[in-house]
Amino acid sequence: MGSLRLWLAVLAGLSGVTAQEDLYRKVFVFRTDPSDAYVVLRAKPEQPLLNFTVCLRSYTDLTRPHSLFSYATKAQDNEILLFKPKPTEYRFYVGGKSVTFRVPESRGDWEHVCASWESATGIAEFWLNGKPRPRKGLQRGYAVGAEAVIMLGQEQDAFGGGFDVYNSFTGELADVHLWDVGLSPDKMRAAYQSLRLPPALLAWRSLSYETKGDVVVKPRLREVLGR
Repeated sequence: MGSLRLWLAVLAGLSGVTAQEDLYRKVFVFRTDPSDAYVVLRAKPEQPLLNFTVCLRSYTDLTRPHSLFSYATKAQDNEILLFKPKPTEYRFYVGGKSVTFRVPESRGDWEHVCASWESATGIAEFWLNGKPRPRKGLQRGYAVGAEAVIMLGQEQDAFGGGFDVYNSFTGELADVHLWDVGLSPDKMRAAYQSLRLPPALLAWRSLSYETKGDVVVKPRLREVLGR
C-alpha cells in the first residue's frame, strides 16, 4: 500500500498540482533551463478589460529572452504579455502590439514590476521596484478579451500552448496580481512594498492555480525588499 501511495504521488507530480491557497512568503520555483514548465492561473474576467494592472516579482539570473506573464485569447495570443528580451529591457504587449521600457540591468536581486493600461487614452505605465518609467502610448480604444488562458513561465504562441522553451522562465516568481483597473501611484508603491491592496482578479493571497512540469512552491528564502 505504501508503494502504491508513492507511485500515485509521483504521477500527481508529473501531471501537475491544482490548488487554491494563500502564497504569502512563498514562491514558484522554475528549476530547469530551458524549461517546458508553467503555471496556469484561474481567473475569469466577466467582461472585456478596458483597464488593467498586472504586477509580479521575479528573481532570476537569466540573460536570454524570457516570458513572465502571458494572457492569451483565441483571437490573440499576446493579448497581455510581460516579456523580458534582455537584461536592460521589458516589453509590454496589449492586443498583439508592444512598447519597450528600458531599465537598469539587474544587480542579481528581486525585481518587482507593474504594468498598467487604459483603453480610453492608450496610456501604458510601467513601474520597476516602486518607481515609474516614462509612460507610452499603446492600443488606444482596444478591449482585451475576457475568455483567456493565463499563465506564468511561458509565452503562448497559440491559445494555451505553442511554447518556445528558449523563451521560458527559470528562477523564482512571486506576488502575482491582476486587477481590472489602473492602480493609483500610491497603490503601485504599495504593491512593491507588499502592503494592503484592493481586491483583484488574481491575488497572491488567494491564488487558484495549476502547476505543469518542473515547477514547485517553496518558502521564500529572503526578504524581497532587501531588508
